[in-house]
Amino acid sequence: MRDNRPMRIPTLLIALFAGLATQAHAQLPAAVQEALRKAKLPEAAVSLWVAPAESGKARWTHNADQARNPASVMKLLTSFAALDLLGPAYSWETTALLDGTLSDGTLKGNLILHGSGDPFLTWDRLGVFLRELRSRGLRRIDGDLVLDRSAYALEPADPAQFDGRSARAYNAAPDALMVNFNAITLRLAIDSAGAVVAQSTQPFASLVIRNKLKPATGECGDWRNRAAAELGVTGETVQVVLSGSYAASCGEKLLNLAVPDARAQTGGVFRALWAELGGEFNGRVREGNAPVDARRFASWQSPPLADILRDTDKYSNNVMARQIFLALGQAGSTSPAPQQDALGAIARLQGWMPGQGLDPQQWVLENGSGLSRKERTTAAQLGSLLLSAWRSPRMPEFAAALPVIGVDGTMKRRLNASLVQGRGFVKTGTLDGVKSAAGYVLDAQGKWVAFAWLVNDAGAERSDPALDALIETLYSEEIAH
Repeated sequence: MRDNRPMRIPTLLIALFAGLATQAHAQLPAAVQEALRKAKLPEAAVSLWVAPAESGKARWTHNADQARNPASVMKLLTSFAALDLLGPAYSWETTALLDGTLSDGTLKGNLILHGSGDPFLTWDRLGVFLRELRSRGLRRIDGDLVLDRSAYALEPADPAQFDGRSARAYNAAPDALMVNFNAITLRLAIDSAGAVVAQSTQPFASLVIRNKLKPATGECGDWRNRAAAELGVTGETVQVVLSGSYAASCGEKLLNLAVPDARAQTGGVFRALWAELGGEFNGRVREGNAPVDARRFASWQSPPLADILRDTDKYSNNVMARQIFLALGQAGSTSPAPQQDALGAIARLQGWMPGQGLDPQQWVLENGSGLSRKERTTAAQLGSLLLSAWRSPRMPEFAAALPVIGVDGTMKRRLNASLVQGRGFVKTGTLDGVKSAAGYVLDAQGKWVAFAWLVNDAGAERSDPALDALIETLYSEEIAH
């Protein structure tokens, strides 16, 4: 006689089947494996973590707990921590103080500029601030321009220590009174006579350009390295020497260069802008702390943090990220006159991490920008960061700051002819021997998927097709179930 009662499956087997259904795939997606094979990159050099943003249950993990250099993906930590700890409306103030007497438009004494670490005090914003000084009646300065940079307590750094390319703008150093990212921009082009022309795009009173570039034929190629630049500072004069060649096929290019002396940078821009505004100044530009009896004259407020992060993360601006990182240390200090330094920022981040489900022991921090050979974390920890941000009230500002796939920032030219264009926010990172990415993809079923991808290998620059294959896989496969 047949027993028609339902078959009873032992509880242990039910648990086992459920576990098999939900456990993460231990291997990489097939399309990613194939792309790595073609690029001759070992799978051992890759870390991957993937999970639906809503459930947070990992669906793919591969070397996810191995510590690796994340390059600029480290900016995700700095950005989310700043939004959470400082708030999206946080801003920086630059203050003008008078150390002397102002009468009939003439200041008998010194004008002091006190910086608090504004990451986005571009030369044109400084010009608006100086116009404010003119509108308040200041025309002539019979004294010095004193730059108060005391808000930062930073050790002098060798600008060539990271990769030997001290002139590259990405190597610009942070500063409490940072003007225009401590960088200048030169416009390179070939004129009607066939000569290479190099012109500054910003006012700079004491900038000298020695252009030794020779016109060349052929493809544009790696024009930045061919147009070699060296910068030196003597007093207030910044000299740029350009040598090498520049191909006519390059058309017009903008060359961004780091100025090795923040005092010379600020002073040169100030002198040029002040003269344009009809102001008079023949004194020195020097460093110093504002006297306690200096009178507050005017101030400039930066854009809010949420807006600044859009430029920081979409275009992976290292020095802006370092300024934001340092602000975490100052804002978290109990000192009546806190100074910003990396150790203070690191301590505050380490104290904040456990509340976000992060393990401070699995993060090695240096400057918060990813421009570091020391910084380390794991794909799994980056995944936890992404999930914490997803659940946070600050999620809209955090995601809006990231490059949109195939649309803008560092992802503008990636996957812009695929179905995944515009369907995700992805922060990328690049160093010699490092390629990384992390963010969110909206899949074909309308579900958000979070992922972290780290490649550390001498041939990491060949891994871009594998990342593209991963993102397209996350879009097309049903991950979020």
